[in-house]
Amino acid sequence: MTPTKMKTPISIFFPLLSLLSFISFPASSQNLDNFLQCLSLQFPNSSSITNVTYTQQNSSYESVLEASIRNRRFNTPSTPKPLVIVTPSLESHIQATISCSKENGMNFRIRSGGHDYEGLSYVSSETPFVILDLVNFRSVQIDVANNTAWVQSGATIGVLYNTIAKTSTTLGFTAGVWATVGVGGHFSGGGYGMVTRKYGLASDNVIDARIIDVNGRILDREAMGEDLFWAIRGGGGASFGVILAWKINLVSVPETVTVFRVPRTLEQNATNLVHRWQYVADKMDENLTVRIFLRRVNSSLGVNGTTVEAAFTSLYLGGIDTLLPLMQQSFPELGLVRENCTEMSWIQSVLNFGGFSINQPIDVLLNRSSVVDSLYFKGKSDFVTEPISLTGIETILKRFNEQPQLESSEVSFNPYGARMSEISVSETPFPYRNGTIYNLHYSVSWQEEGASAFDRHMNWIRDFYAFMAPYVTQNPRSAYLNYRDLDIGVNNATGNTSYEQASVWGLKYFGVNFERLAQVKTVADPGNFFSVEQSIPVL
Repeated sequence: MTPTKMKTPISIFFPLLSLLSFISFPASSQNLDNFLQCLSLQFPNSSSITNVTYTQQNSSYESVLEASIRNRRFNTPSTPKPLVIVTPSLESHIQATISCSKENGMNFRIRSGGHDYEGLSYVSSETPFVILDLVNFRSVQIDVANNTAWVQSGATIGVLYNTIAKTSTTLGFTAGVWATVGVGGHFSGGGYGMVTRKYGLASDNVIDARIIDVNGRILDREAMGEDLFWAIRGGGGASFGVILAWKINLVSVPETVTVFRVPRTLEQNATNLVHRWQYVADKMDENLTVRIFLRRVNSSLGVNGTTVEAAFTSLYLGGIDTLLPLMQQSFPELGLVRENCTEMSWIQSVLNFGGFSINQPIDVLLNRSSVVDSLYFKGKSDFVTEPISLTGIETILKRFNEQPQLESSEVSFNPYGARMSEISVSETPFPYRNGTIYNLHYSVSWQEEGASAFDRHMNWIRDFYAFMAPYVTQNPRSAYLNYRDLDIGVNNATGNTSYEQASVWGLKYFGVNFERLAQVKTVADPGNFFSVEQSIPVL
C-alpha cells in the first residue's frame, strides 16, 4: 500500500490565548518582504499559500503559534518569536517554504506536536526564523490486511492510537503514553512506551517514510537510500529534512490486558523493592513491563512530614490469571495480589497511562491540547547498565526526599531487556540495547510565575542530576534524544559546528552511531540548512 494524497483542511482554528510581546529582528522587515514575495512567485495563480502563512501582523498569528507550545519556559515576553509561521496543507507548500527560507537566510524550525523538551521545534536562538507547522499533515491510513499504517508527521500518537482502535481490537502500536505528542519528533527520536519490551521502540517498527530533502525532492525509502532511512529512525529527523509520513508495522495486542499500580513508601520497604526491581525488571516476561515512578508525598510517618513513594506501575499483555504467577515467579517481593489488578482493553490502557479515565470515550485522544500546556517544565535522562547498590538506592531516595518545596517532581525507572536486547546497537541510531537495564527520566514542573520559582525548580533538577552521576553510565554519560536536554551541550549559535564540538552532546545521545549520523548529514544536507541547537553536524 502506498500513501494516497491525504486531504487536510487549509484553515485550522485554535483557541485564542494571551498576547505575547514581540522580539524585533534586525532587517526582519526586509527578510519578511522577500520571503513572502518568494512564496507568492511560486504560486502565481493561487492564494493557497497565503491562506496558511501567518506573519506577526496576522490576527491569527498568536493562536497558531501558541496552539502547540507545550512548555511555558518557552512562552514568555522574552522568548524569540518566528518572523512567519507556515501551516502547509500541500506538499508543494513545504517545498516552497524550504526554498524561500534558504534563499532568504531564514533559520528553519519544524513542528509536529510541540513537545520538544527544549522547545526547539518552535524557538530559535538564531533569528530571523520560520516555523513550518505540520498540524494539517495529520492523516492516518490503516491497512488491516497487512497490519501496517501510513501516519503523517503532524498526527499525534493519540490520533494514531484512536484510529487503530476504531479499526481493530487486536492491533496496537509501540509508542509513548502522552496523547498530544506528535509522531514526527517521537518516531524520529526513538519512541519508548509500555510495550517497548515486547516490540521495541516506535522507530524500530518504521518500514518506510516520505521525506522532503533540502533540495525539495520528495523521497521514499528506496529513493532516499538505506543510510538516510537509517538516520531518521532515531537520529532526529529535523537534522535531515521534513518527514511527511511514516509507514509502520502495527503490533498484535490481546483483547484483554492487565494494569496495576502498587505504591510503596519508604516506610513500606520501598528502598529494598526498588533495589530488587533492578535485578528482575529487564528479565521479566516480554509481555510484562513494570515501571517505577518516584514522587515525594506527605506522610505523618515520614521525616519532616514527607516520604518518598515508589509506584510500581505495569502493563501486562494478558489476563490476571496469567499475570499473578508470573509476578510470583519474577518479583514476589512486591506482593502483588488480584485486588491490585484491573483487566481492560489495550485502548483503555492507553487512556489509563495517558491520564484519562478508562471509561472516557476514546475520542479524548484526538484533543491536541493538554494540562501540560500551562506548566513550566524541565526534563533530563540517564541510562543504567549496572544495578545500583542498596546503599546507593537508600542514598538516592533520601536525597530525593530532601528536595526544597517543589510543585511537582518525579523520577521514573523505565525497564529495557526482552526485544530491546535483541536489536543490535547499530541497527538504528538509538544505541541503548543489550546490557541496558533501565532508563532514568527526571522531571520537574510548576505553575508559579517569577524568577524565584524558576530558579528553585531548575536548580533542583540540575543539582539532582549532578548528584546521580556516580550511579549511571559514564564516558559518555548517556542520554535519550526524546528527553532533549540542552544542558549537556549545544552547537555554535551561528555557522557550522565541528564534529568534535558536537560530540560533547552527540556521543551522549547516540554513542558509536554519532559518526555515521554525521556522515549521512554531510551527504543529505551539506550546507547545514536543517540546523538547530543540537542538530547533527556536517563533517
